[in-house]
Amino acid sequence: MGEVRWLDEREARAWRALQFMQLRLSGRLAADVAATSELSYADYLVLVAVSDRPDGRARLFELVEVLGWEKSRVSHQVARMSGRGLVKKEPCGQDRRGAFVVTTESGRRAFEAAAPHHVAMVRRLFVDPLTPAELDAITSAAEKVLAVIATDRNEPASDEESPHDRVRRSD
Repeated sequence: MGEVRWLDEREARAWRALQFMQLRLSGRLAADVAATSELSYADYLVLVAVSDRPDGRARLFELVEVLGWEKSRVSHQVARMSGRGLVKKEPCGQDRRGAFVVTTESGRRAFEAAAPHHVAMVRRLFVDPLTPAELDAITSAAEKVLAVIATDRNEPASDEESPHDRVRRSD
């Protein structure tokens, strides 16, 4: 086993700040969506992912990739949402076993009702406190990290990772 490259004070401060910001921001947004709409935060995220697609529909594996969730979590979430009439599955012409997840009219109305308040909270908690330069820096940093994750996705965890910093990989 190689020597561990522990985080120095600056690196640890940045890493912990990012972790706790993300956890608290997600928690706050999740509670707010649940309190102000008929959607859970997971419902909202699935609806965002589907509505962001140019054709307004997505395959389960595409949702897994976009959301970064385990396949089983996406399948269960879509099943729950389908049971509540928020999404439906449509057959995929190219793959008889596959299906597209599509937002229903009820799901679209729920999403459109929740979105204005959610965006106002994102603006209040995240966008407004930052300068345009800070937003650009966060975007640049996030895109770099996401690119590393995308290329590193199939590789096993390194021996140099701390158990506390090891990320569970899903495929």
